Amino acid sequence: MTIQSTEKTGSTRHTSEVSSASAPALTAREWDQRFPGVLDGLGILGGGANVIMQLALPGVGYGVLESRVESGQIFRHPIKRTRTTLTYIAVAMIGTAEEKARYRRAVNGAHAQVYSTETSPVKYHALDPSLQLWVAACLYWGIADMQRYLHGEMTQEDAEQLYQLAKPLGTTLQVREDMWPADLAAFQRYWQDGLSALHLDEPVRQYLLDIADLKFLPRPLSWLLGPLNRFITTGFLPVEIRDVMGLPWSDRKQSRFERVIGLLAGINNLLPRVIRQLPYLLMIRDVRRRLRRGKPLV
Repeated sequence: MTIQSTEKTGSTRHTSEVSSASAPALTAREWDQRFPGVLDGLGILGGGANVIMQLALPGVGYGVLESRVESGQIFRHPIKRTRTTLTYIAVAMIGTAEEKARYRRAVNGAHAQVYSTETSPVKYHALDPSLQLWVAACLYWGIADMQRYLHGEMTQEDAEQLYQLAKPLGTTLQVREDMWPADLAAFQRYWQDGLSALHLDEPVRQYLLDIADLKFLPRPLSWLLGPLNRFITTGFLPVEIRDVMGLPWSDRKQSRFERVIGLLAGINNLLPRVIRQLPYLLMIRDVRRRLRRGKPLV
């Protein structure tokens, strides 16, 4: 009942406010009507792969590895770090213009503290729009990829619409609208160019392998769940990133991966929408609660 009430409130505000991006804002229900499953919590399974894709860009990788923001350290605050990422996606996809603006200011405060020093292997600043564009591109790619696993290939028209509607994944932060590739074909060129430019120094690579192995969890859980998570994570990675990570793969593993994801997708698609979308509905509800009470968003 509470979740339904939250959605109603969000829908009302969407009709009265202008999104921070040119794409029209959609409620969680409207997203599911147009692109069934696009905000399903099952997509979290690809979260580890998405982190690896993002951090494989050296400026992003060293920015996270050397970050001075204590609360953003996944190995010390795994729950808070995960909540922040899920909340950003929820705000970008189903938040109002005001919520996007407020969350942008909160994230900017953290990102302002993340910049390279004289001893850093590469120069970076977390407020750099070009780095944020790569992160947003990875988020979009992960959403579209999971959509294919859940419901098969989209038509060209639907794929283009989803891409245009995903623009706030970047513009909710510093990415200017004219930086977001104009259409899906332009995005594919940007994406392939980005993949070819990726490089992982050993410190970043080992950090990402530790994430894939869930070493930020208590040891019994990482021992039990780490191998499965590494397998799932590797399956969701583009082949180019598997190669730079040094993660072996085979046709047999790919077949096994597709069977596992297909089974989970079949179960997921039988669930009511509110259950499928629960993680993101809870995140947007939490943002609105924090805004009402004046609590920090990040």
